[in-house]
Amino acid sequence: MTRSVMTIGQLAAYLQIGKRSLYKLAREGKIPARKILNKWRFDRHQIDAWIRQQGGPKP
Repeated sequence: MTRSVMTIGQLAAYLQIGKRSLYKLAREGKIPARKILNKWRFDRHQIDAWIRQQGGPKP
């Protein structure tokens, strides 16, 4: 079963980008993210929608 909430490491692997780039996107509000207990978390459904809005391939 695929989890709907991902950590920074899981999302970096999913998007095939570095964690540092992902931290930057999250801090700048350029990717849907939220901080929970000082840790970044990402909702997979929001990320998939964000990818489609960016013109990327459908996951």
